[in-house]
Amino acid sequence: MEALRNPIILVSLIIYMLLCIGIGIWALRRTKSTSDFFIAGRNLGVMVTAFAVFSCTMSGFGFVGGPGLVYKMGMSSVWMVIASLIGFNISFFLLGKRLRLFSELGGSISLPDAVALRYGNKTTGFFVAVAIIMGVMGYLATQILAMSIVLRDILLQTGIVESISLGTTMIISGSILVFYSVTGGIIASVYTDIIQGSIMIIGAILIFITVIILYDGGLVSISQTIFEDDREAIGPWGTLGMVGCLSWLFVFGLGASGQPHVITKMMMNKKVSDARHILPISIFGYFFSALLWISVGLIMRALVLKGIHPELTSADTAASQFLQYYAHPILAGVVFSGLFAAIMSTSDSFLNIGAAAIMHDIPKALGIEIKNELYWARIITFLLTLLAGAFALYSGDLIAILGAFGWGTFAAAIVPVVAIGFNWKRATPLAANTAIIASLGINFLVKLFKITIPFGIDIGAISLITSLTLFISISLLSAPPKLDKDVEAIMDI
Repeated sequence: MEALRNPIILVSLIIYMLLCIGIGIWALRRTKSTSDFFIAGRNLGVMVTAFAVFSCTMSGFGFVGGPGLVYKMGMSSVWMVIASLIGFNISFFLLGKRLRLFSELGGSISLPDAVALRYGNKTTGFFVAVAIIMGVMGYLATQILAMSIVLRDILLQTGIVESISLGTTMIISGSILVFYSVTGGIIASVYTDIIQGSIMIIGAILIFITVIILYDGGLVSISQTIFEDDREAIGPWGTLGMVGCLSWLFVFGLGASGQPHVITKMMMNKKVSDARHILPISIFGYFFSALLWISVGLIMRALVLKGIHPELTSADTAASQFLQYYAHPILAGVVFSGLFAAIMSTSDSFLNIGAAAIMHDIPKALGIEIKNELYWARIITFLLTLLAGAFALYSGDLIAILGAFGWGTFAAAIVPVVAIGFNWKRATPLAANTAIIASLGINFLVKLFKITIPFGIDIGAISLITSLTLFISISLLSAPPKLDKDVEAIMDI
């Protein structure tokens, strides 16, 4: 069996990619309108929606970037996991029912549609669309980079090629992604989430058990090995430090309710009352999937410190290296397939909201009518993949750092406007527009000019605090807005 490890992994991956093509073709027949393409016709059941919510939160960010971050920084990124679990509760409490009702009221097919309806202001919807496009680039790049790194490692280990560039594997994986996303839209994504979400949960639990059995002494010995090398790494704050970890707790906890690829799933379920059933399933799935994030990062660091495994050329290869060398071949093949499924469906979600922002939301805000929206949605999906791939290839960042940047960009721009604004009648369009512009300016100035923030504080936390302060203060200083009767009725629920 061990001699067949690499062929098993490769065959599993090929089967999955063929499955993606098949799902794309199947979803193509079900995608008749832009409503189908962007929000699955608001016709999803509890299980499909729940798995879509937790799996697109985990994605390549957690399955590839997470172990890499633990390998490099120790326990620091565990605060991301804790915060995300808290974030599920905050998101569903603030938006689970309300966002679905706004979607139904205005026939909204995107988050900016719902925002424009809430504030009675097309400009606010326009700025939300701009924020989505800017955040999508960082987060979509995360997914494409994760997929390309894993595929490159697999091809090199199988010996099919002696060397292959990251750009080449990006073209291969990106081509499958484009076909899958362009043909099926969000329908292709959410219906694969049931399969890949199940694989993520079961695979993560089995990997966790493998880690405990593989390393003599289990997690206690792993912790001791890391402690002897760097006591801070295995401490509660990791190497990032307390202030940095608390900034992650803030931006990933409260910021969860500002992630458009997650909260738009709340617009897709059949019944408003389904939210109370979706939440516990999503939390359950994310918690068990996160076992892979933490355990693989720790054991790979311990194996390298003990000289059992060579030093990793990149922290982002921690997950793929463990699966290729230490997991059972069949388990490795299944988990690799689940990993690609998670990345693929999440990438589709980002392409979906990005395409909606470009060809539906911005033209609508500017009073421009786009004919044949479904056709242009597919063209924009293809172009966004190219741009995000280029950004991933030349950014030079770790997968988890790129993901954290995308998460922070979304959180700072959208949390005040949507999570707070959809629950607070006093919120004004001026406050919303100012908060979005200020947050985007802070995030991208720091990123472009590579400004170092002291104490490891995440820039997303700074921009989120700034946008919240501006949003609340400007709303209080402005005259109370006059709300549409139907909008006010929803906010009274």
